[in-house]
Formats: sequence, structure tokens, C-alpha cells
Amino acid sequence: MVFDTKNLSEDKIYKLMISTIVPRPIAWISTVSKDGIYNIAPFSFYMGISSSPPLVAISIGKKDEKKKKDTWKNIEETGEFVINVVTYDLVEKMNITALPFDEEIDEFKEAELTPIQSDLVKAPRIKESPINIECKKYMILEIADMGLIFGEILRYHIDDSLLNEKGYVDNKKLKIVGRLGGADYCYISYENIFTLKRPDKR
Repeated sequence: MVFDTKNLSEDKIYKLMISTIVPRPIAWISTVSKDGIYNIAPFSFYMGISSSPPLVAISIGKKDEKKKKDTWKNIEETGEFVINVVTYDLVEKMNITALPFDEEIDEFKEAELTPIQSDLVKAPRIKESPINIECKKYMILEIADMGLIFGEILRYHIDDSLLNEKGYVDNKKLKIVGRLGGADYCYISYENIFTLKRPDKR
């Protein structure tokens, strides 16, 4: 099959993108509104783009043609957010926070998660997540009906048991969850991790 995107509907293009750009990491973003209401939502159009400065990018859409999603709005107004890592034991709670709650609803309460104070930003961290990444807004680009949000990483909070002697997070212990197409997800298990060194690094 050959698909020319110029001849496809937006829905068909979306389905092909999310089922071929896989697996995608999930940015489980916690924010606080200017009125002090906590918000959590997962986004899988997410990537690291630079280590100096340490920058990430997340693509966030709108609720409808005119209204931005709460996460986008909160980051735009407060300039702060936290990325929390989704592990296998947290997928059900993450799924609850994917629901389109009204902006006055606290998703921490809806998903029975525990907000804890961050060090450098007002946005709360998710206590149950083993990795929290405090970020500040670097810039936002509006592309069509999407907001491409660039965030600068300020501070990591990582469970001590996850760090190895070389300074990496031990992914064999983490059981981190990735996003696939449709309603499908995957997670990293110990037996599915393999090491492959570059030929010039052997």
C-alpha cells in the first residue's frame, strides 16, 4: 500500500502517524493554573531535543477550534510544568487523567494521586511517579491548531534505586510505558532489553 498524505483525511494521517512513530515516550505533565487548580494530562508527541541547554518539546492540541487544552494554557500563563514518568503500575491512573475534565477539576483527586511540592516551580510533582522533571517554559510555537511547547529542564527527582554506577537510569528496573497506535501501549521488561554498542565504540 502507498499513501500520499495530500489525498488523506486528517484522521487517516493521524492514525498512520501514531501507529508508525512508535513507541513514543509519554510526558505525564502536571501543572497548576493561575488560580491554583492542579492539572495532569499525558502527551506522547514528546521528545528531548538538546542537552545544552537541556530542552524538551511537547506537542499539545486544542480542546476545540478556539480553546486551548488546560496544560497548554497553564504553561503559557505560569511558565512552569513538571514531566512525570509513567510506569506500568501507574497506567490506569494515567488513563484517568487523559479524560477531558473541565478546567476547574483537580485531576490529582480524580485519579487518586498525591501532589507534592516541587523545588523550583509551582507546578506539583506526582509522588507516585519514580521520576519527576521540573521544567520552565522556554518558548511556544503555534503550528496550525497545535502548540509546540519547548521546556527547559531545571531539576530531576529520581528514585535512588533506579540509578546505576555509570549515571544512567536503569531501564531494566523502571518498567517504563510507551505509547503505540490506537489504545495500545507497551512497557520495557528486563528480558526485552539488549545492548548493542556502536562499531567504533567496541
